[in-house]
This record gives sequence, structure tokens and C-alpha cells, in this order.
Amino acid sequence: VQLQASGGGLVQAGGSLRLSCVASGRTFSSYAVSWFRQAPGKEREIVAAATWSGGATSYADSVKGRFTISRDNVRNTVYLQMNFLKPEDTAVYYCAATRRAVPTTRQYDYDYWGQGTLVTVSS
Repeated sequence: VQLQASGGGLVQAGGSLRLSCVASGRTFSSYAVSWFRQAPGKEREIVAAATWSGGATSYADSVKGRFTISRDNVRNTVYLQMNFLKPEDTAVYYCAATRRAVPTTRQYDYDYWGQGTLVTVSS
């Protein structure tokens, strides 16, 4: 499975962006997926996660109520809708997939990673 993330860019605080992650190579409809981010000088952290069906999702406290993860298994695509962006959301965002049906917070549980897309939020 290859993951291709896109949708990053420069946005003002309070604005919105939608990230996309397209999977190719084989279907990943049975895999749990997550979005991680890594800000400059900080460790990578999980932002949002979804089960294989998208029926259950979870979020980091810092993004709850502002970010929404969703997936379209027909299109092999995962989305991260980001609203009310803050300067502290500035980071490289990575999508990741695990062969597990339920996501975890442990990076080493993820089998496939996208290349990352940069989100910059100006104040």
C-alpha cells in the first residue's frame, strides 16, 4: 500500500484546510487509519484516528471539536477536515495505516505512511 497525502498549505488563523490521503497498491478498507503531525522541534503525535469502517473515531484533546477524520473506502481515501486552525497547528501532517482494524496511538503499529504534507497557520 502506498499513501499519498495532499492538501497542506498556508492559511490564516481561524481558517480551514482539508487534507486528503489516497491509498494505492491494494485496498485498505480493512485497515485502521490515523493522521499524525510533527511540529518543528517536537515529536510526532497522533491527531486523529478512525477504525476500518470509519464508524468510530478519536481525536487528540488539542484538536477535538475542530478536526474531523473521515474515510471513503470506495475511493481509498482518508480525509482530515481542519477548522478554526491555530498557529500551534503548524506542522507536517502524515497519514498512516495499520493492518489492525482498530487504530492505536503507537507509531510502530502502523505499517504504511504517507510522505507528509505541510500545514502552516499564520497568526
